[in-house]
Amino acid sequence: MIESISQPHDLRSLSYEQLDDLSTEIRSFILEKVSKTGGHLSPNLGVVELTLALHRVFDSPRDRFIWDVGHQSYVHKIVTGRADQFDDLRHTGGLSGYPSREESEHDFVENSHASTSLSYALGHALADYEGWTIAVIGDGALTGGMAYEALNHIAVAKPERLIIILNDNGRSYAPTVGGLAALSNIAHYRIDPRYEKAKQTLGRMLRGIPLVGETADEMASRMKDAVKQIVDPATVFDALDLKYTGQIDGHDIELLEEILNQAKTYEEPVVIHVITEKGSGYKPAIEDEEEKLHGVGAFDVATGKAHKSELKLTEVAGRALAEAAASRPDLIGVSAAMVSTTGLKQMSQRFPERVIDTGIAEQHAVTLAAGIAMAGKKPVVALYSAFLQRAFDQVVADVALHDLPVTFLIDRAGITGPDGPSHHGVFDLSYLRMVPNLVVGAPADATELCAMIETAVDHDGPIAIRYPKGGAVSVPSVPVAPLEIGEAELLSGGEDVLLVAIGRMVETAEKAAAELSSRGLQAGVVNARWVKPLDPRIVEWAGSAKRVVTLEDNVVAGGFGAAVMEALAASGVTKDVLNIGVPDEFLPFGSPGDVMESVGMDLDSVVERILLEG
Repeated sequence: MIESISQPHDLRSLSYEQLDDLSTEIRSFILEKVSKTGGHLSPNLGVVELTLALHRVFDSPRDRFIWDVGHQSYVHKIVTGRADQFDDLRHTGGLSGYPSREESEHDFVENSHASTSLSYALGHALADYEGWTIAVIGDGALTGGMAYEALNHIAVAKPERLIIILNDNGRSYAPTVGGLAALSNIAHYRIDPRYEKAKQTLGRMLRGIPLVGETADEMASRMKDAVKQIVDPATVFDALDLKYTGQIDGHDIELLEEILNQAKTYEEPVVIHVITEKGSGYKPAIEDEEEKLHGVGAFDVATGKAHKSELKLTEVAGRALAEAAASRPDLIGVSAAMVSTTGLKQMSQRFPERVIDTGIAEQHAVTLAAGIAMAGKKPVVALYSAFLQRAFDQVVADVALHDLPVTFLIDRAGITGPDGPSHHGVFDLSYLRMVPNLVVGAPADATELCAMIETAVDHDGPIAIRYPKGGAVSVPSVPVAPLEIGEAELLSGGEDVLLVAIGRMVETAEKAAAELSSRGLQAGVVNARWVKPLDPRIVEWAGSAKRVVTLEDNVVAGGFGAAVMEALAASGVTKDVLNIGVPDEFLPFGSPGDVMESVGMDLDSVVERILLEG
C-alpha cells in the first residue's frame, strides 16, 4: 500500500481499516530499511498513527509541521513521497535522517536539536503565516528550558492557527526524567464542545443568583475552578491558561482526527497531549530499557542486536571514569538525557547515587555542575559536542569565570557522519579555546583519552576533553598514568615539513608523513594533545622545518591551526603554514570517511594538498 502513497492527500481516501493496514506496513518498512542502513528506529515506530492523522487533517506544505526532535520524521518522509529513497537513508548523497529543506517542500526545520519547535512555531504564528503551524514536541524535548520560555510567550501572545502536539512516550533518549515528565492523567473531554457548553451554562446560572461581596462572574469562576480541581487536576498548561486536551491515545487514528479537527475550531493555541509507545509494534524496541534501539546501526530484525559491535571511545571513557570514581568519592557525573550514550552508564551502575540526569537541558546541566563544584565536589559533565554549544554562555560565565573544577567530556567531537550538519561537532575547539581558565585537550587514541581523564579529575580548574565517535583500536588497562597539561609529543622530526596534528588527525598525519617521505620529503609529526595551553616547544620544533602543516577535526576558523599560527607569530617565527581542517561551511551527512574526503581531510587529499601547496 505504501507504493500508492505519493503525497499526503492520498491518505484521505483510505478507510480506517485500510489505515490500520498501512500502519502495520509502514512499521515493517521502517524495520526493514533501518536494519540495513541504521538510523532512528524506536521514535519512528511510535509515531505512525499520529503522523497519518496529522496529514489527513492538515494540508502540508501549506500547513507546516515542525518536528521536535527531527528524528521522529521518517513516517512523514514516507507519506510525502520519499519512500523509494530509504535504501540510502543517512548514506552519502542519500536521504537525510532528519527533515531537510533541500530535500522536500514538506520540511521546514532541520537542525534536529531538541526543545526548539515551540519557538519556531510561535514565530510563524506571530508573522501571520496564513496556514496552520503544528509543533510536534516530544521524546523528552519538553524537559528543555527553551520550550518553557516559548510556552510562556505563547500564553501571552495567544496566536491563532497554532497547535502543539505533545508526543508523550515517557522516554527521551532514555526514560524521561523530572517532575514535568508526569504532567497529569486527564481525560480528553476538555476541548469537547459539550464541556465548553457546560461551562457557559454554569456561568449563566450563577449570574442569576443574588450575591453579596462578590460578583456572579467571580463566583462562577471560583466554582468552576473548584469542580475542575476535584475531577481534573491542574497542569502547567492550565497555569498558563492554554487550551489543553489531556491525554489522548496516540495510536487511535479516528480519535486523533476528531481531536485535531476540534482543535482547529478554536481561535487560540491548543495543546494536544498524545500518549504513544516508543518502538510500537516491535517487541525488542518496546523492551529496550537501555535505548540501544533508539538510534542504531545495521541490526538483526529478529533479535534487535547489532550486526557489528565494536568498542567505542565512549565506552573507553566510561570505563576510565568509573575507575576514577571508585577511588574518588567526590566525583559526580552529570548528563542531559544521555547517560548511557555519553559514557556515564558504567559509573551509574556502580555508583547510581553519584550520577545525575537533568533531562534534555544542557544549560541547566552545566550550571548545575558549577553549583556542585562550588559545594566542594568534582563534577564531570558528559555531553555531545553539538549539544555543549547550546550551553556556551554557562561554560563561560558559570564555570570558567569562577575557575571551578568542572570536567567536560565532549563526545561525538569532529566529523560524526550520518547525522549531518547539526550533529557534526566541528566548532568546539574554536569556541572553547577562547575561554579564560579553560584547559582544552584532544587525545589521539584510547590510551591518551584515559590518561587525560585521570588528569582532568584531579585538575583544580575547568578542563574539556573532546574525542570522536569512532571505535578504539586498542583498549588500555585503567587507570592510566595522567598526562601533563600542555605537554605535546614529538613523534618524528623532518626538515622539509612538520605536521602538527590534534586528536584523530594524528593518525592521518603519521600516515601522510610516511607517504611524503616515500616521495622524497622529510616530514616530521607532532601530536599536540593540548589545544590550550599549547606546548611552547611546538614553536621550537617548527623552527627547524621549512614548512608547517596543522591538522584538526574542527573548523579552521579560530581552531587549533589558528592557535599554532598565533604562537608562531607571538614568538616572531615566520613560517609558511598550511591549515587543514573543516572549511567555512556546514558539512553534509554521510560516512565520516566520505565527508572528510569531500573537504580534503582524508589521507590522500592531505598528501596531495601538501605537495601541491608546497
